[in-house]
Amino acid sequence: MKDKMLALIAGILMVFSYSPFNLWPIAPFAIATLFYLNRNVSAKTAASHGFIFGLGWFGAGISWVHVSIAEFGGLPLIASLLLMVILVAYLSLYPTLACWLSHKFSNKNTLSITYLALFIPLFILMEYLRGTLLTGFPWLSFGYTLTDSPLNSLAPWIGETGLTAVSLLLGFAIYALSQRSFKPAVVISSLLLLTLGLANFSPSVSYRDKSIDVVLVQGNIKQELRFAPENFWPTMAKYQDMTRPNWQADLIVWPEAAIPEIEVLVDDYLGNLDKAAAFNNTALITGIIDYQLGTKTVYNNLIVVGKKHADDQQGHYRYLHHNRYNKHQLLPIGEFVPFEEILRPIAPLFDLDHSSFTRGEAKQANLIANGYHVLPAICYEIAFSSLVRGNYQQDSDILFTVSNDAWFGNSHGPHQHMQIARMRALELGMPLVRVTNNGVSGVYDPIAKHGQYLPQFEAALERFTLPLTTGKTFYSQYGDRALYIALLLCFIASLIPNGKNKRACHN
Repeated sequence: MKDKMLALIAGILMVFSYSPFNLWPIAPFAIATLFYLNRNVSAKTAASHGFIFGLGWFGAGISWVHVSIAEFGGLPLIASLLLMVILVAYLSLYPTLACWLSHKFSNKNTLSITYLALFIPLFILMEYLRGTLLTGFPWLSFGYTLTDSPLNSLAPWIGETGLTAVSLLLGFAIYALSQRSFKPAVVISSLLLLTLGLANFSPSVSYRDKSIDVVLVQGNIKQELRFAPENFWPTMAKYQDMTRPNWQADLIVWPEAAIPEIEVLVDDYLGNLDKAAAFNNTALITGIIDYQLGTKTVYNNLIVVGKKHADDQQGHYRYLHHNRYNKHQLLPIGEFVPFEEILRPIAPLFDLDHSSFTRGEAKQANLIANGYHVLPAICYEIAFSSLVRGNYQQDSDILFTVSNDAWFGNSHGPHQHMQIARMRALELGMPLVRVTNNGVSGVYDPIAKHGQYLPQFEAALERFTLPLTTGKTFYSQYGDRALYIALLLCFIASLIPNGKNKRACHN
């Protein structure tokens, strides 16, 4: 019972290694605790420790999900809590399987370097499945805890997945030290220091002699009013009024669905916005809902109005023009409802406004706004590194993501969301622009590793100058392929008998 309580506490403490707390050293110690608990135990016991660790890890880490269920789901408290328990238990199955399979394959109870060579590939395989199955939920991966750590210099080379492996290595080194087994700790530390040194002295991305001035407009519209029909025009007028005195920038950006009315019904509004932006020699990107009457399909869109190319003399917007982005990775329940014939009548949670979106293509062209090539991602999509990287192009100038985190109130969810976006910027070596309805909105420079942010829960507007970058990161070109090959080789090597007993960290 004491071991299970320790596993739960270690999992709960993981939340403090993510934003907004950013106490990243907690994560390796929590992981070391899991290794410690799984020494000299059976596969079944290791699995139970992994499950309980997962309950703490996800229970505390995504507790913000309950805010949206409780406030907007229309369910009794007991039902909303039950849904959270089911979600957390499901996510906890993945670390459970990693622990169980590692002990099964290792065929020994002690933890050694051989065991680590099994555990890391299996754990990352489980993380891959967690981010893929049932549309995927890749939130709270270990690598995100290192976003603001000195080890973030490795992100352009090995990405967040590689940083997850680094977190596991650090955890095992701490565990080894606790068992007075110094050789694994020295080897791991030396390897990480050498790799970090090489990464810092061989940067793949540098500044170029060009920057972008961008204005972020954060409307701070209350969630319960955003899709109330009587509030459509007041919302649109608010964004227009906030922007009117602030056109003098290279690019203006509004949040996800900042224009709450469907696109086909606001042609005049968009036409005037298009002319105003072009008259002021700029472009504006906004989120909007597109319901296509002929096909009955509905898309969560980003569109560009104003100048497409820097030398254009007029705006280019027209309905269904190609300079748009259709969201691909839809949020379950929020944007599409599986088994909707069964679920929609059960509770308001399964029948929310705009919960029948159509999925856009996975690979889409960058937006072009005032001559800048903009790599887009809408809300939840920014957590899917392969999706974002799949739309990266050699001439992409900035990474741009929009969201509406008003669903999650004053919780740590929006801060984690911005942290994930900053990790994508580090991976690709591209400046980040992120604008949301009520925060966290801001910009991030991946070379200086410095961000600037608007105040949360306020109607706010700010102009930022971001230096653009040149060069391609290793990760932008190859993604996780090299890492997966290395992990596969480690896994295979660990299974090959060599006739010698590996020295364990603890007997």
